[in-house]
Amino acid sequence: MMRTGVFCVIIYSLLPPIPSSFSNTIQPFYKDTPFTQDFAEIIRLSKELAGIELSTVRSDRNGRILALSVKGLLQIHNGTLVPDRQYRPLLDMHIKCMHTHRGQFVYLTDKAIFSNAWAGQLNVIHEMPDVELFRMGNRNYFLLAGKNTLSYFDQGKYVNQWITQNRVKQILFDSTRNRFLMLTGRQVDCFTPGKETTTVFKGNNLNCIGLIRNNSILSIGTQDGYIELDAASFRQRSALKNKLPCSDIRCIKQIGKSIWFGTPNGAFALCGDGRISYYASKRWLVDDDVIDISEGPNDTVLILSRNGLSIIHFEMMTLEQKAEHFDKLTRSRHIRYGFNSTLAMSKPGDLSTGTLVDSDNDGLWTAMYLAGELFRYAATASEDALQNCYESFEAMERLYAINPLEGFPSRSFERAGYHVADISRWQPAEDRDWFWKATTSSDEIVGHFFAYSIFVEVVPDKKWRDRAITLMDKTMDHIVRNDWYLIDYDGKPTLWGKWNPDYVNRFPEQVGDRRLNSAEIISFLQTAYHFTGKEIYKEKAFELMEQHGYLNNIMIPITKIGRVPDIDLTTEWNHSDDELAFLSYWGLYKYAFTDELREKYRRAIKEHWEIERPEKNPLWNFIYAMTGAEEFDLAETVWSLKEFPLDMIGWSVRNSHRKDLEFIEPNFRDQTTRSVLPPDERPMSKYNGNAFRLDGGNNGSSEYSGDIFLLPYWLGRYLKIIR
Repeated sequence: MMRTGVFCVIIYSLLPPIPSSFSNTIQPFYKDTPFTQDFAEIIRLSKELAGIELSTVRSDRNGRILALSVKGLLQIHNGTLVPDRQYRPLLDMHIKCMHTHRGQFVYLTDKAIFSNAWAGQLNVIHEMPDVELFRMGNRNYFLLAGKNTLSYFDQGKYVNQWITQNRVKQILFDSTRNRFLMLTGRQVDCFTPGKETTTVFKGNNLNCIGLIRNNSILSIGTQDGYIELDAASFRQRSALKNKLPCSDIRCIKQIGKSIWFGTPNGAFALCGDGRISYYASKRWLVDDDVIDISEGPNDTVLILSRNGLSIIHFEMMTLEQKAEHFDKLTRSRHIRYGFNSTLAMSKPGDLSTGTLVDSDNDGLWTAMYLAGELFRYAATASEDALQNCYESFEAMERLYAINPLEGFPSRSFERAGYHVADISRWQPAEDRDWFWKATTSSDEIVGHFFAYSIFVEVVPDKKWRDRAITLMDKTMDHIVRNDWYLIDYDGKPTLWGKWNPDYVNRFPEQVGDRRLNSAEIISFLQTAYHFTGKEIYKEKAFELMEQHGYLNNIMIPITKIGRVPDIDLTTEWNHSDDELAFLSYWGLYKYAFTDELREKYRRAIKEHWEIERPEKNPLWNFIYAMTGAEEFDLAETVWSLKEFPLDMIGWSVRNSHRKDLEFIEPNFRDQTTRSVLPPDERPMSKYNGNAFRLDGGNNGSSEYSGDIFLLPYWLGRYLKIIR
């Protein structure tokens, strides 16, 4: 019931890739079978209970979940914790401690231990006014702890009491050996009924204990990690283990095959294969200050924090079902005039306060969503997917029609009065009810050509295909006749829409823009020629490659990219450039003029992919697979898709404090750790972000669209790598 590991079933098949020159390549594929998907259900305290102290969470055999607070028992109602009123007598009792015994709730008050199960027959008066804790044994016997006393009862009758030197923090019952274990801040004591209490372990700053692995190990949580003892002999099995997400261990609980740890910085689970799964941030928890962890109904895990309860669910799901989740999320909350947009929330995490907002890259993000829907249609013949494609295509088509510049796509458009009042970007359309956003970037053109080329190959209606070809032709014509620039409303080139040789070749080879911009423009020209048949595009492409060195630029080793003094573009690795490069590789490779060029492009793409491999990026891996590669890290790709969180809200996430990570020296690529974290432990980002970024997020002020998952998934289906 834990997250999936890197394991996946890989089958090899003779898969004909798109270019015919690689038709005999043997590629592996993944058969989509159900895996365990985890997600969180957040239960907050009701407004009336905000700030009250919580201590315990348990569930009984009926699936009821109760939390104990200083104001009594709390139950879940409509997604919040509210007072539990089911048993009226409990409302008048001061319940100090709660556990489950044989699947039933048992309570401790200042007067008695009792339960409402078993016909209410368990009701033992203890006469310990300072009692704080208790634990049931195998039969109806139990141990109680007061501030400095311990009392043992058997069959509801008092047997004996003794003084403790230190206050007891926790009591466990070892059912295998019929004995109680008591924890104080400095030691663990053992009490077997009929025998004397003995001290079995001494230490400092002890927080909690837990019996794990079929009661064979006693785990002791401290302020700096945990120690494991043999539960039978109490011999220490290991040194202090503190290479953990947080070493201040507050509670320990085995649930299923995983050992769960609660800390002030979230919860984590030690899985059976030794992996650690970290649950922190509002993606997973009400807050990170974990108080208690317990097994919940239907294979869930209950995590009680200061401000409420988090229920971690584990459900069997296929990648296709996961794609359905993201499709619904995207269609219901992220479609704005057909664009794929971000949902901004005025109240963090509250989707009801969400507003669809434009971005500088509406064209690019919509192109990536459109491409995913096109691949979906190609793989499934879904009429719903086709309708989505037409709607998004019309939004992108209007980017051209809404401004007066021939062949120039706007960044975005919005109704008058609802656009940001920035005169340098927003311009009035001929229809005064609308404004369009100027200063279009190379990012937009990359996205347009990527999506339009797929659109023409996939959609069944020739009239729609011709409209996409027209847009490619107009865009390419604009760039060619304007000397390889995007010319804005002011008659000047936009900041990033530049492919002119004087601009591109002024950069030394260490600057990524020289390689990237060359790959972009040759990809555009090849794609435009392939679909329009206009010789000028082929002629201009060879002119750039042969007279201006653009082919040599494309072949610049990616490992050569690095810092250059006094050039701002080289202060760090630009992950947005990776996105633009791989999207450009689609047209660069598929529509190569010759097999010789295609082979050169393949080598350039492979080299770039090799340096990106540590990120386990599913989109880069599948685009590289499009070249017919036999090895494209399929297992890592499936791992990334499985580990992708269902919650797309941009919660603030922090990992830089973790001691379980292997950090590496600062480097130009900003790779922080030896291995990339699972996507559901990282800050949410699109593919233009650094997968090795440990901290980040926007405090839940926006929700990302599902295209981040949908594009690589449906590309995998389109290539028949996922089946």
